[in-house]
Amino acid sequence: MKTRTKVVVIGGGIAGCSTLYHLTQEGWSDVVLVERNELTSGTTWHSAAQVTNFGMNQTMVGLKSHSIALYKKLSENPEYPINYHHGDGGIRLANTEAQMQGYRHFASMARGMDVDFEVIDAAECARRHPLISTTNLLGGLWDPLDGDIDPAQLCQALAYHARKAGAEVYRNTPVTALTQHKDDTWTVHTEKGDIDCDIVVNACGYRVNEVGAMMGVHHPVASMEHQYFLTEDIPEIAAAGHRMPLLRCPISDYYSRQEKGGLLVGFYEQACKTWGMDGIDPNFVNALCPDDLDRVMDVLAGAFERMPALERTGIRSVVNGPITYTIDGAPLVGPIPGKRNAFCIIGLRAGLGEGGGHGWLLAQQIVHGEACYDTWCIDPRRFTGHANVELTALKAIEDYQNEFRFHFPHEHRPAGRPAKTTPLTPILAAEGAEFTVVNGWERMDYLKPFPDFHPSLSFDFDETFECVAAEVHNVQTNVGLCEVNGFNRIEITGDDRHAFLDRMFCGAVSRRPGRVGLGYLLNDHGMLKGEATLANLPASDRGPARVWYGSAAASEFHDMDWLTQHLRADEDVQLRSLTNDQTILVLAGPRARDVLAACARGDWSNAAFPWLSVRECFIGFAPATVMRVSFSGELAYEIHVPNASLYAAYLALREAGKAFDLKLFGARAVDQMRLEKGFLHWKADILTEFDPFETGLARFVKTDKAAFVGKDALLARQAKGPDKTLVTLKVAATHAPAHGGASLMQAGRVVGTVTSGGWGHRVNMNLAYAFVQPDFATIGTVLSLDTCGAQVAAEVIAPCPYDHAHTRMRS
Repeated sequence: MKTRTKVVVIGGGIAGCSTLYHLTQEGWSDVVLVERNELTSGTTWHSAAQVTNFGMNQTMVGLKSHSIALYKKLSENPEYPINYHHGDGGIRLANTEAQMQGYRHFASMARGMDVDFEVIDAAECARRHPLISTTNLLGGLWDPLDGDIDPAQLCQALAYHARKAGAEVYRNTPVTALTQHKDDTWTVHTEKGDIDCDIVVNACGYRVNEVGAMMGVHHPVASMEHQYFLTEDIPEIAAAGHRMPLLRCPISDYYSRQEKGGLLVGFYEQACKTWGMDGIDPNFVNALCPDDLDRVMDVLAGAFERMPALERTGIRSVVNGPITYTIDGAPLVGPIPGKRNAFCIIGLRAGLGEGGGHGWLLAQQIVHGEACYDTWCIDPRRFTGHANVELTALKAIEDYQNEFRFHFPHEHRPAGRPAKTTPLTPILAAEGAEFTVVNGWERMDYLKPFPDFHPSLSFDFDETFECVAAEVHNVQTNVGLCEVNGFNRIEITGDDRHAFLDRMFCGAVSRRPGRVGLGYLLNDHGMLKGEATLANLPASDRGPARVWYGSAAASEFHDMDWLTQHLRADEDVQLRSLTNDQTILVLAGPRARDVLAACARGDWSNAAFPWLSVRECFIGFAPATVMRVSFSGELAYEIHVPNASLYAAYLALREAGKAFDLKLFGARAVDQMRLEKGFLHWKADILTEFDPFETGLARFVKTDKAAFVGKDALLARQAKGPDKTLVTLKVAATHAPAHGGASLMQAGRVVGTVTSGGWGHRVNMNLAYAFVQPDFATIGTVLSLDTCGAQVAAEVIAPCPYDHAHTRMRS
């Protein structure tokens, strides 16, 4: 066994084998995989092993397409062929028009990744799958490349080709401990000796937290028992003359695929069970949980109704084994938060089907720093301090019970709420607030018109349209108050703080006390990594001279990791998170200055406190830090308040606002207003797949700076010209917004993809942002937007259709 290598991958299932294989494909051959038992002896060996192209976003579709192409290539390799039923086809059923509408959206989204789904009616579903009944069926989504694969053969093939490229695999080699050294390298301690390495990868399936504990971390991964059975031969299958398509049924919570002359039928029962919450037997290897078919009888009854042939078929065998889940159902693939040179590929509930793509994207991140796609939807840092295993288990149960039911826009399911709150959460609830969830935080979405208000789940504009319109109108014409909790805030101190930030940001970094600026961070490839406001706070009785770094709530762990990794040993810079200590109250509208002046001493005139200023003060008697910035485009103040004083500040503002008829507004109104102003959302419109020039942020780039992270790569990209360009679109539809991922067409081909959209109430336009091919970015160009199957015109317009000169927020 080696004593020194570049990477040690821990775990010999699909996650570990795929990572090892793809590391060799990226050019790293000095890599090792260690497995405590035999390869595929955990969850992988009993996987139902379905391989679909379906995903909830383009990154997931892209990695699944890679899996399919890889598996087909491996299956056809004469050196080590594997059994892969490629292209049997698959149907996701639907019995409501809302589900069918969602399928039309996913078909539009997938088209942008060169994947062709087909939305079919009930009769066509039955024609393609002769075993199903059309009772209570509207139709379904057809995936022509759906199939299944032999799990053990797949992993052995990946290991075989990795070994050929120079990798080594050590079976029956349990890891006993992990030690990280001062230079951030690792020692992996095993029962057969130690291996020193640069990088460690946790690919341990349901034992993920056993290895996580060796690093001093826990991962939000929980396991669920999952049952399927194999039937005896079914005569109708033999008579069909072709393999049965795969079937996934959200109506009755089951799936099926052909297995020899019968079916494999799996269940997602409502009376489901978590597994391994109190520890896992060390001897649970190539093992299963006890059969428990009584638990799935209600689901089985629905399967009988949909597939009557099952009632006449015997059961050959039952499989009940653990599968892993995360809080949102998507895996954790990427850097481990708070650790250096440590990665994970865990929580793969559909590991066999998509594991090839996950290993591909992880290997790119390890070798190159980033993957070819923006991987935020699978990034381990998308969950922060609230993400414990107990919360994960609640969400896993909920997700399991809704396995084939996709999330609608603005749908937030109830399990695991409220995870993060402020002192104002119950106050706002009493005022009639409906809440959205942002990185676990309960944030007011809009004010309900009456207590039992429940909008429809739909891809169309819903019943909240007029509620949000009223909130926007009040902010535009009067004054509104909004709580923004969870906003990521890092306090940066030390003599070298500005020099450090100047190196991190691609634009100018102001050093002037009392001033605020917006800037962008790039990765080493010159692509957009982050967006942040920087506020220079002078020394006071509240602290030394310091910079407040503020960014999106979801970026809390992501940004701290990025900044920390770039600190130099000789720099006098200290970073301290204030994210969970402070909350923002946004006061916005033309009367905002009057309300602020009524409850805070000092001169708040435009001359004394202009746009992009910051000042410490008191709101009533509550200490606060006020920034003159605006995401709405109106005159606005961000009032940053310690959570202990938040309620007092809120009461002072509400009391001062009575004379001006101050009203509350929520996150949905903010999102609609920022679209009108040309303001972008991190990880919706700001992606690592594009540079600042492509994203329309050239004004925030200062190429004559001596150095900044990603500068050389950015200059090379600038010389080459853009691959895509972010544009603003006016959509010729009043029934529905453009949803992220929707395809833009020209002459029958995809030329762009929507990143975000919504109604601009102040300009009375249906607006969207999209990345399009540069030839179609000219103002006045009309494209065809596929919105849930309907083709509507979308015209490229100038950015910022509302108050383009920004006079209102500067006034």
